[in-house]
Amino acid sequence: MAGPPSVPRATGETGVRKMDQKLTRRNFLGGTGALSLGAALAACGFGVGEEQRRQGGNTATVWDVRVADEQDLMNEIIKSFNASHDNMRVAVQWFENDPFKNKLRVSMGAGNPPDIFFGWGGGVLGSQVEAGKVYALGKDVDTSKYLTSVMEPVTIDGTVYGIPNTGTQPVVFYYNKPIFEDNGLEPPRTWSETLDAVRKLRRAGVDPISLAGKNQWPGLMYLEYFVDRLGGPEVFNRVVQQEAGAYSDPAFLEANRLIQELARLKAFPAGFTSLNYDTEQSTQLIYNNKAAMHLMGSWDFARFSSNAEEFLDAGNLGWFTFPEVEGGKGDPANVVGNPTSYFSISEASKTKNVAATFLSEAMLSDQYLDGLINIGLVPPLNGIEQRLSGTEYSDWLTFVFNLAKDAPAFTQSWDQALSPEQAQELLTNLDLVFLLDITPQEFSNRMNKTIGQ
Repeated sequence: MAGPPSVPRATGETGVRKMDQKLTRRNFLGGTGALSLGAALAACGFGVGEEQRRQGGNTATVWDVRVADEQDLMNEIIKSFNASHDNMRVAVQWFENDPFKNKLRVSMGAGNPPDIFFGWGGGVLGSQVEAGKVYALGKDVDTSKYLTSVMEPVTIDGTVYGIPNTGTQPVVFYYNKPIFEDNGLEPPRTWSETLDAVRKLRRAGVDPISLAGKNQWPGLMYLEYFVDRLGGPEVFNRVVQQEAGAYSDPAFLEANRLIQELARLKAFPAGFTSLNYDTEQSTQLIYNNKAAMHLMGSWDFARFSSNAEEFLDAGNLGWFTFPEVEGGKGDPANVVGNPTSYFSISEASKTKNVAATFLSEAMLSDQYLDGLINIGLVPPLNGIEQRLSGTEYSDWLTFVFNLAKDAPAFTQSWDQALSPEQAQELLTNLDLVFLLDITPQEFSNRMNKTIGQ
């Protein structure tokens, strides 16, 4: 990042604050040095202490990265919460992903974090908990209504450190129906069918698959699914358990070979390494009829509902699960992605009571749950099925819910399951695989060296 995010603008008395730049979500790995970024943030008045002084001593500050309709919904929820509580206030600051991940790390290190912060659980949260930076929710927040599987990434040694703040988020293939129809294609069920579609689309002059290579993490979804389809979830579980040589499993070698086959077939747009997911460039290629397919989390549906309503209303968006890889040992019903994303409370917060009250009341309010459903997101709650039926996007919602509910295994995104340091090495080396700069064997050799670090 060249410099700090632009200074947020106040938006009146609602306690809502908004960033000048366009926003995004996901990933939690960073680059800018802590000292220079921390100094810049302090100069811009970004500290939570400053926010407390501006808003009042009983204000809980939220840092969030969501976009479009989700951002609008969150603003409305905070406005409603503030209006209904005389002695409690919540204020939100919005960030792009990369500025957020750097800023949160710096603020936690400086002992000045937000009261409530966005995250994905897993290894990143685990490292924050180990450092004593995250508040154990205990009885302050009731989590019994949530699906057990979605609570696993925020449950550490039997203690809960986060609460879901959005829908469940399996990764799926989106596709442009008109492009498929024009080229006589159906959603592929196997990987060989997928490669046939890629070749046919490339011959027709259409970019087969959109990919935001600048951000690195979108490419990880291919490795996650290939390894799962080839070897099952236990292959990555051995990495999580830090078993020596875990990256030498044949599933890793074959998965990276398949990725490089896609690259050699020119499955991705020319210059895909400069496409930025944060500014919606990869999603736009689908709804602007420039690319046929897009492997992305279910959160991306909100971008279509927010910014491509005509495309969506015309029935031009389709979706399918990641295809079976012939000869693989993994169950084709397995999914990867984020069980959901979460809000956690900082141990350093001086308004834990406000933060916990907000999480307890707002995240399970009818206003919030209905709002998520109305923008195409599936709250990860027990007994949500009836609430999904008859809604505007019921076909999509039911597809996502059943995908998550029926999956024999739902593997958390690897860059969240691993420690930040190991995750960054994973993304860096996988980027070289996509660029054909290293071989699958070299990837495995390099990643094996990170185990146990």
